[in-house]
Amino acid sequence: MNLDLLTAVTVFVLSVLVGFEVISKVPATLHTPLMSGANAIHGIVVIGATLIAAEAHSALGYLLAFVAVAFGAMNVVGGYVVTDRMLHMFRARPAAPAAPEPQKDES
Repeated sequence: MNLDLLTAVTVFVLSVLVGFEVISKVPATLHTPLMSGANAIHGIVVIGATLIAAEAHSALGYLLAFVAVAFGAMNVVGGYVVTDRMLHMFRARPAAPAAPEPQKDES
């Protein structure tokens, strides 16, 4: 096995473990703000995975790069969806239309 591929796989596995440990310690009330702030980080992950895909020379390298791009893109899109939903919660609701006034009988 190529030493560069082994190093890349090791870094990937360690980053998954560290990421899981860090996120599991965050209280549930902070997950949404963290996700909106993490979009930029996941954008960097997508760029890095694309660069790895350009350097891949084996099927395993292409597979790992594809998985990294797919997961990074899902995190970016999911983060923006959750942030959009969160921001919709804080918007003012439109006022209900006024009820029509009863008509007076002119007889």
